[in-house]
Amino acid sequence: MEAIAVGKGQRGRWLRRLLTAHGVAGYLFLYLPIVILVIYSFNASRYASGAWRGFSLQWYASLFADEAIGSALKNTLVVAGASTLISTVFGTMVALAMERYSFRGKLAFDALLYLPIIIPDIAMAVMLLLFFVLGHAQLGLVTIIISHVAFNISFVSVVVRARLAFFDITLEEAAQDLYANEWQTFRRVTLPLIMPGILGGALLAFTLSIDDFVITFFTSGPGSTTLPLRIYSMVKLGVTPEINALSSIMLLASMGLVMLSLLLRKGGGQRVDIV
Repeated sequence: MEAIAVGKGQRGRWLRRLLTAHGVAGYLFLYLPIVILVIYSFNASRYASGAWRGFSLQWYASLFADEAIGSALKNTLVVAGASTLISTVFGTMVALAMERYSFRGKLAFDALLYLPIIIPDIAMAVMLLLFFVLGHAQLGLVTIIISHVAFNISFVSVVVRARLAFFDITLEEAAQDLYANEWQTFRRVTLPLIMPGILGGALLAFTLSIDDFVITFFTSGPGSTTLPLRIYSMVKLGVTPEINALSSIMLLASMGLVMLSLLLRKGGGQRVDIV
C-alpha cells in the first residue's frame, strides 16, 4: 500500500511539472515574439532582424520626424475619438433599453446586436463596402468612422449591460421617493453607478478602433490612411526597424487602454448624492 501511495505521489508531481511546463511553453509561444519585437525596436542595426548592434533610440526619433506617420497618427486619433464618442453614447442607450424594457422584436434585436462580435471581420468589411458603394458614398474618414461605430456599439453595449446586471434598482426607487424626477434620478443615481462600465466600454472601443485593419482597409479612401494601414504599406517594402518601433508604440498604447478598461470594469460602487 505504501508503494502504491508513493507511486501515485510521484505521478502527481510529474503531472504538475508537465502542466507547468506546458503552461510556460504556451506563454512563451504567445508572448516571446512580442518581447523580441520590442527589444529589436531599440537595436542600432539598420535591419529589423539583424544582429544586435547596440542600444539606440534612433528609430523612434525617425518615426516622429516622418510626416506620413504623423498624418496616419492624426487620422487614427480622429477616427478612434469620433467613433468612440458616438458608439459610447448609442451603446449605453442600447444597453439601458435592452436591460430595462421589453418590446416586440427584442430577441431578434439582441441577436443582431451580437452579430458584429461573432462574424468575421472580412465579412463585415465587405458588407460595409457594399453599403457605401450602393449609397454612392465617397470613401474617406467619414466612412471609416461609420464603420467603426457599427461594430463598436456592440462591444460598448455588452460591457455596459454587464454593469447593469448587478445594478440595484431600489436605489432609483429611493431617489424617486425623495421626489427626484426621471432625469434627476438618471443623472445623480444611475449614471454615476454605471459610469465604470461606460468608461470601460469606451476604452475598449477606442482600443479596437486604433487597432482595426481589415474593416478600415475596405472602407478607406485617398488621404484617410491610418496607422495600421501605414504599417501594412511599410511592410510590403520590407520590414525595417521603424516598423518595430511603431508596432511597439501601438502595442504599449493598446495594452495600457485594455488594462485601464479592465480596472474600470472592476471598479466598485460610487457614492450617490441624491440631493
